[in-house]
Amino acid sequence: MSATTPDGSHRAAADRYDTHTTYRRAGNSGLDLPAFSFGLWQKFGTDYPYETQRDIVLRAFDLGITHFDNANRYGPPPRAAEKFLGQVLRRDLAPYRDELVLSTKAGNPIGPSPYQRGASRKSLLTSLEQSLRDLGTDYVDIFYSHRYDPTTPLEETAGALASAVTSGKALYVGISNYPVERAHETAELLRDAGAPLLVHQPRYSLFDRGPERDGLIDLAARDGFGLVVYSPLAQGLLTDKYLTDTVPESARARNSAFLSPDVIDDTYRERATALNELARDRGQSLAQLALQWVLRLPQITSALIGASSTWQLDHNVRALDFPPLTEEELTLIDKHGVHGTALQT
Repeated sequence: MSATTPDGSHRAAADRYDTHTTYRRAGNSGLDLPAFSFGLWQKFGTDYPYETQRDIVLRAFDLGITHFDNANRYGPPPRAAEKFLGQVLRRDLAPYRDELVLSTKAGNPIGPSPYQRGASRKSLLTSLEQSLRDLGTDYVDIFYSHRYDPTTPLEETAGALASAVTSGKALYVGISNYPVERAHETAELLRDAGAPLLVHQPRYSLFDRGPERDGLIDLAARDGFGLVVYSPLAQGLLTDKYLTDTVPESARARNSAFLSPDVIDDTYRERATALNELARDRGQSLAQLALQWVLRLPQITSALIGASSTWQLDHNVRALDFPPLTEEELTLIDKHGVHGTALQT
């Protein structure tokens, strides 16, 4: 059980490595990541209460989740999520820094300056310096190029990532949302530079099977990097929240830039309801089924999950407690987990 110290900071649970979480090797590296990593993409800006956010992050660590995924863009406003995590690190998690895997990203636009976007050496490395200041740490464990930048030579981008490692400001490097051919080229460039590509971060779920269709999963096995997948619950579509004809007032689809009520149609409900029935037969929720399915492949090192409450976090992490999916169940899942269902690009 966790507790507080005399000064009110967090004392981590002594059994945090004996609970639900398992660890998986990231590609051909020596680094293990938790099966579930915690993402600060949404609900960790200034528009949510700090104490609620803090409770969720500390609960994640108490559950054995050691990897916290961030980006300079996350907020709102940009960099707010990094500043929030920096506060939690200083107040609560500083004694455990050697147990944490902190990642951040740069490359998506965060402001009007030409240096606040793209994958140039200037953009990536100056953003990394700011991220280190906001997080209050000397280094991050993983530094990502957040998206492929066709206006910058890949050699420059890979060189900047390698420099982050050789300077000691990052231990590993990754890429996110890169087309498959560019991912392979980047992996080769980084290998030649002595900073092998650790992970690629794509979107992947039962309703978004892009990494299967474009060959990224096969490429990860060939090139020796892991996959840390985001949106494994398809922005909440792979929960029981939208199975009725009415979208709840509190649902993400009401106020999210990444999910619209327009995509929640009869086809979606038919498929999601069938998946929900299969999950119920297994004694689990639809969310737990979807998370377990994502982790079925060895190339998937970790699935990024967020949470709006500690209850939701606990519930999702318990997906690891269920028996493996059988071949018959996987066949049935393939029938209803159709690529493109309610998908927004």
